[in-house]
Amino acid sequence: MADGQRLQIYAPSSSRVSAFWKDKYERDAKKYWDIFYKRHQDKFFKDRHYLDKEWGHYFDAKSVKVVLEVGCGAGNTIFPLIATYPDIFVHACDFSPRAIALVKSHKEFREDKVNAFICDLTVDDLLEKISPSSVDIVTLVFVLSAISPEKMPLVLQNIRKVLKPNGHLMVRDYATGDLAQERLTCKDQEISENFYVRGDGTRAYYFSEDFMTKLFQASGFIVDEMGLCCKQVENRAREIVMNRRWIQAVFSLDGLKSSASPNAKKVMETQTPESSRSLMRNADAKETSNGVEIDISESIVFDMFGLSQSTDEQLMDINLKNICFTIKALPKEFQHTCRSTGLMLWESARLMSILLAENPSKIVSKKSVLELGCGSAGVCSMLAVQSADLVVATDGDLKAIELLNQNVSLNLEPMLMERLVTKRLEWGNREQIDAIKELHPNGFEVIIGTDVTYVAEAISPLFQTARALISDGANGESQPALILCHVVRRVDEVSILSAALQFGFKLVDRWSSGASNNDQLDGNLEGEAGNGIISSWFSSTEWYDGKSYLELNSALNILYFVV
Repeated sequence: MADGQRLQIYAPSSSRVSAFWKDKYERDAKKYWDIFYKRHQDKFFKDRHYLDKEWGHYFDAKSVKVVLEVGCGAGNTIFPLIATYPDIFVHACDFSPRAIALVKSHKEFREDKVNAFICDLTVDDLLEKISPSSVDIVTLVFVLSAISPEKMPLVLQNIRKVLKPNGHLMVRDYATGDLAQERLTCKDQEISENFYVRGDGTRAYYFSEDFMTKLFQASGFIVDEMGLCCKQVENRAREIVMNRRWIQAVFSLDGLKSSASPNAKKVMETQTPESSRSLMRNADAKETSNGVEIDISESIVFDMFGLSQSTDEQLMDINLKNICFTIKALPKEFQHTCRSTGLMLWESARLMSILLAENPSKIVSKKSVLELGCGSAGVCSMLAVQSADLVVATDGDLKAIELLNQNVSLNLEPMLMERLVTKRLEWGNREQIDAIKELHPNGFEVIIGTDVTYVAEAISPLFQTARALISDGANGESQPALILCHVVRRVDEVSILSAALQFGFKLVDRWSSGASNNDQLDGNLEGEAGNGIISSWFSSTEWYDGKSYLELNSALNILYFVV
């Protein structure tokens, strides 16, 4: 890589999720959402108190007695509705057993007010739980997007059976052009057009108004209201801009006169093509001279996504064996909206941290260690320095280095800080590589990289940099090693191993959390797999923050190279 050339971390998308993974995400959809609720319980989404403001004119009618909440989750829609309209009865369904358990354990849950049940609307018949044509209002709040587009008609036809002739179906869901869609596109996590898989295995579809209109019309509904809601939230101090987009709509059964309120019709009439029918719903927001809206209020956007509005670094405690770190990190709501990927703690770093805490003597003890792409947390480096002679923690992002320095100062004793050096390193940058060589002219005995192999364009510069900085001599019985821990995303392991060979690295061991035994390498690749180096790192205490390392992610992999 030429000096000064910048590496684009979010490279243009080149391919979609493979057919194998597409089928797996569909087959295991319930499992992924169940794991989601196991991890987050009822803490992820905020209660949706905005529903009364947005759709209150529908609930005010004395005739509204029965509501169906589809995809109820932990009850963030159910309980605000009951609190506001105490006379209604709510049927609540979700295909995640854990979500239904959370609803039933809620302090406000009453069986005479809520009928909560497990139901997959693409398979199960709602008529087994609800009488036909008995529901006044159905709510679909960020639910339809989690379903494969080809199965969405099954959900709507199921709902149609229980909706009263004069009932209404209310929808709020992700719209095309939302920031999250842009990020997922950059990471090659597209399943089909506008349909993506997130890092945790859950999926999201991004609707256009035209697609949503045709989808509902084909299932026997007409549009009462529809609006594209846009919000650009900017944090000037951090130069972070979030473009959030969602569609809000109300439907009724075809062939019946719409009962949308006059106010609702007026809102729709004020929308124009020039504004893309946008509804800027936050009256407290201010608009700058260049048209960028600055969010300074209690925004509906944050309510929608269940986010805290704090833009300062958040503190999180990480407990590993007898060592506790307090880490400053960018708040979760901003981690996936910024240009850098180094401002969060990835699952591969969590796994490597476990191993360094459990068995440092087998990995880094009395050795010189270099971490590539350490990010802002630097947990692996701070654990390695507990027993290593020298640790150099590097990242190419200046904001990540800034937070890393704060975390090192916050967590390490002065004696350990003397053995840990932080440096900026953009892979392939000869000047920066030479500066690190000056710190340890003989090269490093261990080089660690966690989740640094997800961009194809970065693979060659990664191995080029590692080769330039790794030691050529053995320390006792152990050879200098490059250890990569990652989740396979955009770059397959064959490509990684091929690039490694080009720069003189030989794979001698590999480990995968998704396999009971180490898989063997293809015969056309050098090296031996399964010789027990990595498996010896795992002790009987394989836990992190109350979770088994296998629970962190079923697709974690470790590759062990020597030169």
